[in-house]
Parts: sequence; structure tokens; C-alpha cells
Amino acid sequence: MERLLAYAVEAMAAIWRNRARSILTMLGMIIGTSSVIAVLGVGKAASGGIVGTLDSFGDPGFVVDVDSKQDDPASAAIQYRDAKTLLTEDDAVLRYVFPNFQRTYAMKANGVNYVGSVFSQQEIVFDSLTLHEGRRIGVPDVASAARVTLMSQSLEGRFFGTGSALGQIVRIDGVRFRVIGVYDELKAGIFSNAGQSDYIEIPYSTFHELAPGPVDSLQIYAKPGVPLDVVRDAVFATLRHLHGPHARYELQDATAFLGAFVKTINVVGYGLTAIGGVALLVAGIGIMNIMLVSVTERTREIGIRKAIGGSSRDITLQFLMEAVILSLIGGGVGMVLGVLAVLLAYGVVSSLLGPAPIPWLLIVALAVGFATFVGVVFGTYPAIRAGRLDPIEALRS
Repeated sequence: MERLLAYAVEAMAAIWRNRARSILTMLGMIIGTSSVIAVLGVGKAASGGIVGTLDSFGDPGFVVDVDSKQDDPASAAIQYRDAKTLLTEDDAVLRYVFPNFQRTYAMKANGVNYVGSVFSQQEIVFDSLTLHEGRRIGVPDVASAARVTLMSQSLEGRFFGTGSALGQIVRIDGVRFRVIGVYDELKAGIFSNAGQSDYIEIPYSTFHELAPGPVDSLQIYAKPGVPLDVVRDAVFATLRHLHGPHARYELQDATAFLGAFVKTINVVGYGLTAIGGVALLVAGIGIMNIMLVSVTERTREIGIRKAIGGSSRDITLQFLMEAVILSLIGGGVGMVLGVLAVLLAYGVVSSLLGPAPIPWLLIVALAVGFATFVGVVFGTYPAIRAGRLDPIEALRS
């Protein structure tokens, strides 16, 4: 340990003697490490915020809609009553079936007119969305087709400004609805209800009275342990029995879709990190180059060390220590700059995508690991070359 410490002190002295050259060499490590940390940290925070937002929607189940590519889509249109029929016929595999509606209607409240999205909502809650005030739609609301509604907090501000929407009347397509709840503002607006920040929800039974006729789709929840293909076969068979053997439908697994989306985001983040890693490769080449120059400049010094009893191993270890310290100093400065960049960017990310933990331990471990790896890998060849120099030839140089 004392020998390693002595080598470290000597390496620091050598770096300080050539400080201008050393600083220029370390710039590559500083830029590479800081860029990798910044991209990885911000990417992980963004990914965590998106995943947290997606998780707040809970189990999305399966969505069944009409295949628009068939010859006569109208004949296969899903009716409101099909939800109850499916639940009765396929009760062995299905737990819940709800009609889905999504339309654009003219709304009016507090003298303000607005054209926005209206969605149906069921009485059983699968998400973990929080309310700013009021309550969710319940069983009595659906059973009685009550004219009640929930709205987003941004729509509340549009209609009532700083006032409360709770208990107020909103007209949807001319029909009066009473506001029973307001959702908290949802981060990651791209993942709010159908991508809309200003939206409103009413019970699906009430929506059926507002828009009689075919539903837009069916929301299906399978019983635990039932495979997707079994659900698909059962549902499609029942719907074809109801609408004819030539009717075709599509079943979308929202969970798999969201999982693929998150995986894509992670792949993009790792790809950007790898691009930043190219700077580390360039930095490593710079370290190797400067160490080869150092070996050439200090050839006579190496010859003297060997002449007074220094072994090839000692010379190799000394130069390798110098390369690693050079890399670690650059990596340390780059880590500080990268962490500062992550902290500065986190405020913007959290405001857009929601709060998410930053894996500081992973970031610091990667920074130290990369710096050590670059120093060892790119410093090994110059160090071995220094250790193999012939002392007689070195003294003659």
C-alpha cells in the first residue's frame, strides 16, 4: 500500500509538471463523463416520471373495437347491450365488460363556451388518479344514468377561473350535468386521458342516453390467470354470434402497448448514452497518446530507475497509476458537471413528466467505473511499453 501511495504521489507530481498538457488531455474525459451522466440521469428521470404516470392509470385491461378494414364495418358495430351479453356468455373468462364512448361535444359553464373531449367512465376504479376535490363516479351514478361529471383541473380553470367547479352545472351538448369531482392536474400531458388536458367524464350509462347507438369500443377485464388468446377467442366468438360470422374485430392489449412504449423510451435513452460514450473513447485515445509521449520524454529517467534496481513491474505500475489518476481527475470533474446538469434539468423534467427518483448511486458508480476503465485500458499499453524498455538503450537516448 505504501508503494502504491508513493506511485500516486509521483504520478500527481508528473501531472502537475505538465499541467497544461494534462488539462487538455483531461478535457476529453470531462466532456465524455459529464455528457454520459447528464444523458443517463435525465433519461432515467424522464423514464421514471413517464412510468409513474402510466402506473397511475392502473390496469387498462383489453380494448375491443371493430376492424375497420372489413367489407361492412357497420354490420359489425358493437352495441351497448353487447357488454352485458359478453359478460353473461363468457363469465368463465371475463371479470368486467364496460362500453366505451369518446366524443367531442360543445360545452358551456359559467358563461364560457368550449368544444372538448367527453369520455365515458365506469363505476369500478382501476387507476390511482387523485382528486383535487369531490368524488369519483359510483355504482348509483351508473345504475341511475345520473347526469354527473368529473373534469380535469385545467378545464375547471377554463370554465371557473380560480373558483371551484364542485357542484356547478356544465352543459354538454345542451344537457345539464352537475360536477361531482375534479382531477388533480396530471403531469405528462401526453399521457392524460386520450392525450387531452381539457376533458370531462360522465357515466357510460348516461353517455348511452346522450349518444344512443353503437359504442366506440368495449373495455374488457379478464379473470386472473386467463391468457390473452383465450380471452380473444371467447370474445370474438360471442361477437360473431351476435353480429354474423363475417364480422371482424380487433383486441388491443393496452398493458403490452404501454410496456413496449416504456421499453422504447429506455432504448432511446441508452442509445443517447452510448453516443456520449464515444466521447469517452476519444478521451481514452487522448490519454494513451499523451502517455506514449510521456514515455518517450522520460526514457532516460526510466533507464536510470532500472539501472538502480527498479523492476519492469515497478515502471509499468508507475505509468499505469499516472494514466488512471489522469482519467479519474477528468472523470471526477466531469461527474460534478454532469450532476449539476441533471439537477438543472430535473426541474423541467419533473414539471412536464412528474417527479421521479434519480439513480444517483448508479450515476456515481458509472462515472467512477468509466474513468477507471478508460485509464486502465488506454494506459496499459504505454505502461507496458515503458516497463519493457532496455535500460542500456534508455540511458543512451
